[in-house]
Amino acid sequence: MRVLTAGALAAFIQAFAVPVQASEDVGAYLAARQAIVNHDFDTAAQYFTQALTKDTSNPAIMESTVFSFMALGNIESAVPVAKRIDEEGLRSQVAFIALIADAVKNERYDEVLERIETQRGVSALADGLIAAWVEMGRGDMASALARFDDVAGQRGLRSFANYHKALALAAVGDFESAEQIFSGGEDEPLQRTRRGTIAWAEVLSQLERNDEAIALLDEAFGGNLDPQIAALRAELETGLPVPFSLVSGAQDGVAEVFYSLGQILLSEAGRDYTLLYARTAQFLNNDHVDSVLMAAELLEDLERYQLATEVYKSVPRDHPSFTAAEMGRAESLRRAEKSDAAIEVLEQLRVSHPELPLVHVSSGDLYRQNERYDDAVAAYDEAISLYDGRGTEQWFVYYARAISHERLGVWEKAEADFRKALELNPDHPQVLNYLGYSLVEKQIKLDEALSMIERAVERQPDSGFIVDSLGWVLYRLGNYDEAIIHMERAAELMPVDPVVNDHLGDVLWAVGRHTEAEFQWKRALSFVDEENPSPDIDPDRIRRKLEVGLDVVLEEEGAPPLEVADDG
Repeated sequence: MRVLTAGALAAFIQAFAVPVQASEDVGAYLAARQAIVNHDFDTAAQYFTQALTKDTSNPAIMESTVFSFMALGNIESAVPVAKRIDEEGLRSQVAFIALIADAVKNERYDEVLERIETQRGVSALADGLIAAWVEMGRGDMASALARFDDVAGQRGLRSFANYHKALALAAVGDFESAEQIFSGGEDEPLQRTRRGTIAWAEVLSQLERNDEAIALLDEAFGGNLDPQIAALRAELETGLPVPFSLVSGAQDGVAEVFYSLGQILLSEAGRDYTLLYARTAQFLNNDHVDSVLMAAELLEDLERYQLATEVYKSVPRDHPSFTAAEMGRAESLRRAEKSDAAIEVLEQLRVSHPELPLVHVSSGDLYRQNERYDDAVAAYDEAISLYDGRGTEQWFVYYARAISHERLGVWEKAEADFRKALELNPDHPQVLNYLGYSLVEKQIKLDEALSMIERAVERQPDSGFIVDSLGWVLYRLGNYDEAIIHMERAAELMPVDPVVNDHLGDVLWAVGRHTEAEFQWKRALSFVDEENPSPDIDPDRIRRKLEVGLDVVLEEEGAPPLEVADDG
């Protein structure tokens, strides 16, 4: 019996030369193979299906077809090919996931158990939990609980299995037993996850303990709540019992298994493989918006921005996670270089959800990235006016607004915001570096600037930007010999950055190493994007330095001449 391994499918397809019938459809196979390597699942599905019509028994083509359809979220189209793989006695995890999902979706629970018992399931961990949920679907709660306990008895799986057991108990109305598992009882409390905390809060509410549920949310999520948590908290504040909504039965439970495993796989497996778990969870539970968001984020990571945008857009407007989906859609559009469309999405969101600071922050960030600094400042102003209290997370908004003010040339406001950001998040290296570097460029408060940048380097010693800033402030202070040590280190950390190379050239010139300085200036020019140059680099000034030297350029600019600082 031939065994196919799903976990390394992409690498398998890329490296394994599958024997394809010598026909005109070799082109279809090659196109499909390239498409799946590029994560272009739509094209891959079309061409693998075409190739399969001419080579109907090729195991790799069959599995690749199943994989492509599942990655698209089209599990219904994957199932017929998966059945063919199964009927031919091949072992394919991808095909088995599709068949398990189809059987659960259609409540063929005996078939699911038979597949698991004959080792045609998903994996050891998944199969134990799926079997437990399926037993519940068959109406045998005692067997379901026993299976959850069997999984909990395996090393390292206790918390994971108990979470699903608690959901199953809550789904059948045994809220007291579910709450005992969530709180730990005589055991350790379950590890806090977002969905687990929501489930626990709903369980507490069903036990008429809304005050404890509110305290739980406040402890877990703090004061600035996203719309979903805020809506749940508001419901709890009415004093009425909140329905248990996370899982309603076996199908939802199996969806939660795939979603939970997908979360684990995020740090252990390829994005394309993990996508299958998110898509399966979504297939089994249309209301599982967290799996929708996971799928969209994975598609973004795979640079399939059009698909990601479509998935984000599938979240209903009346769902509490709609704002998160729209912000994700805007980010996907931005990454697809459709900034105008991304801005439009966020502007619509600011109209429909003006009370949410994060919406305005996201809009400000996008405006700032597109160098529309006036619009960015306005968005950040709105966000800051909405924040309640003195949350440390607000430091970034002040920092981002400070950058926008600085780019607009409004230094007084920029400096005030930088210092406010440091007040909220003392010694943050990026803020220390930006403020310190700005002071250096303005040639004011240089001693304070040096202190700030030295503290930043202590906290982030491998940041080329920050090390460059330290070298530059030392240069501005006339400490050229010390400056060159840090500038050379910055150039090692960021060898193709034009600003760093330009700075190194200036420091080399200052210590009399003119030939090396000219070499660095030429390197800096070679790294400049002439069509879209950074505002931090002036190619014409570099060319002038190459013509006449740094001393003459400084004289032309009316700047002080180069000289070594007085050690006294």
